[in-house]
Amino acid sequence: MELVAGCYEQVLFGFAVHPEPKASGDHEQKWTPVADFTHHAHTASLSAVAVNSRFVVTGSKDETIHIYDMKKKIDHGALVHHNGTITCLKFYGNRHLISGAEDGLICVWDAKKWECLKSIKAHKGHVTSLSIHPSGKLALSVGTDKTLRTWNLVEGRSAFIKNIKQNAHIVEWSPRGERYVVVILNKIDVYQLDTASVSGTITNGKRISSVTFLSESVLAVAGDEEVVRVFDCDSLVCLSEFKAHENRVKDLFSFETPEHHVIVTASSDGFIKMWKLHEDKVSPCLLCEVNTNARLTCLGVWLDRATDTRESPPPDAETPPVSKEEPSKSNKKESGDEVQEGERQSKPGTKKCGSTGNGDKPAKGNSLVSAKKRKMVEMLGKKGNSLVTAKKRKMVEMLEKKKRKKKKM
Repeated sequence: MELVAGCYEQVLFGFAVHPEPKASGDHEQKWTPVADFTHHAHTASLSAVAVNSRFVVTGSKDETIHIYDMKKKIDHGALVHHNGTITCLKFYGNRHLISGAEDGLICVWDAKKWECLKSIKAHKGHVTSLSIHPSGKLALSVGTDKTLRTWNLVEGRSAFIKNIKQNAHIVEWSPRGERYVVVILNKIDVYQLDTASVSGTITNGKRISSVTFLSESVLAVAGDEEVVRVFDCDSLVCLSEFKAHENRVKDLFSFETPEHHVIVTASSDGFIKMWKLHEDKVSPCLLCEVNTNARLTCLGVWLDRATDTRESPPPDAETPPVSKEEPSKSNKKESGDEVQEGERQSKPGTKKCGSTGNGDKPAKGNSLVSAKKRKMVEMLGKKGNSLVTAKKRKMVEMLEKKKRKKKKM
């Protein structure tokens, strides 16, 4: 296991963490962090980090994404496509990386060849946050254009636009994908997937900087203060809170081990801390801490897993037959909040690293909320695999044409 954190000082830190032998009389096992590497690839402060089983990727205000190979402990290169600060990075398994930036683009990257497979003009302003559904078939994004957007990753196009009247800066799916949260300043709106509407709102003391789900209904929240709070998304009640740092908490990360649930926190005070949560998720205890002596901005945990449960399917299963889609009809919605995409975006060709482009703007139309619910369920239940690219669909169509020609002969 390795804790990785970026900072204002342009450096990525890596600390290997090992459990200490449990001494007699000790109730809790301690862990020891050991400095493993520092990686100074960026020319500006780091703004985002994401981890899969092989690589750590970092985004920065220098408008680039740098790749660090955790197995070989070497720089693996850089992705240059965005024009603006990289605001969010998310891996889906080991095959795909999705990035968002202040240029309003969302890019889908092949995490093997490191090619840009799809570039979408996602928001009129900045992309502030994105989250991938556990199925890999949907993604959500929020931006400074006061919209929450749903993306159909199977077809590589926009599905819905919801006007939320304020600029949200965080969006996050729950572990099973049955709900999601949208954060605006110090408020968290909890949405249910089956109703596509807000089921409740959680209010934090100060502006929220990071959230992480501990279970399908329990959410850990950090903000511009020293405290981490744990909320129940059903009752909207604060289950517990604890002082984690001496300064504001900048980022949270959570994961499960066979023994317990762990929260990792990073703060402006320079410390990275690991906390063990008990089954009641109420009384955490400190497992270890390390002082980086830097102003930390973002956090990740490399778990060195041999296999990833969200690994994409093998190539022969990734290209299911794709039939031509009839243009969907749009109807006016009374409240005007929800917008369904009526037209498929055009499919740009594969872009190599270093290429630029603005993608395609989604067409807008209105729909009833019930239509949105049905469409979301259809997308999640659709046969076929996530993140199927336009390039792959074209290959399938070419193969089908060849088969038809052979039959005619």
